[in-house]
Parts: sequence; structure tokens; C-alpha cells
Amino acid sequence: MASIMDASQKYVLALFRVVIGLLFACHGVASLFGVMGGADSEGGTVDATSWPYGWAAVIHLAAGALVILGLCTRSFAVVGSGAMAYAYFTEHQDLALWPMENGGELAAVYAWAFLLLVVSGPGAWAVDNWVREFRNPSGV
Repeated sequence: MASIMDASQKYVLALFRVVIGLLFACHGVASLFGVMGGADSEGGTVDATSWPYGWAAVIHLAAGALVILGLCTRSFAVVGSGAMAYAYFTEHQDLALWPMENGGELAAVYAWAFLLLVVSGPGAWAVDNWVREFRNPSGV
């Protein structure tokens, strides 16, 4: 059983990367373009240049899309993790101690999910892997 788990690890990690990236990018699309519920309960949008919500939406879209592709995965996972940690501590922590009480569960989960990608890498099916293979075809 352990050998099956070890063999599938890079593929499950790739699926995790794609799902987390897709969900993160959807937040950016919703905030910037007013689709999928928009930035607020009325389906509104945010200005991409406004601080902090517009910048956050751009980070969500760009980092999410690049994580989906597995392009510079670790770098953009650091950006995503940092953005969510910032959001948690500036928007939620003051309201209550625990994420379930302060509405910060999603920010906390994204921060830790992206941190996992920073440490573990992109898994299978990532552009990062193809670039590495192209630069070093002998595998040495």
C-alpha cells in the first residue's frame, strides 16, 4: 500500500496544485470582472489599482493562474501564501481569536495550502518540470 501511495504522490500533489490555483484564480476573476458572485453580495467589482482589495484580486488571478500551470510554482505560492496571511491578520484576526469565529478560515487554509506548495513543489504535469528537463536533458 505504501508503494502505491509513494508512486501516486506527485500526481495527487499536481491535482492539489491545480484545484487550489483554480479556486484562488476564481476569487480574482470574481472580484475584477463581477462574475461568479462578484466582489460583494451585489456582484460588484473592485478597481485593480485600489489598495488592498484591487491588488489582492490581481494577486489572486495571476498567482492562481501560474500555480495552475505550474509555472514558477514555488515563487507564486509564496506570494499567494503571504497575501492570505496578510489578509488573515489585517482583516480577520482583530475580530476574534479563532478562524471559525472571525471568518478567516478560507484565508488561513489558502495560506497553509500555498505554503505546502512552496515546500513540496509543483508535483507532476507542471511547466516547471518541462523547463527543468529542457535546460538539463541528460537529467544530471
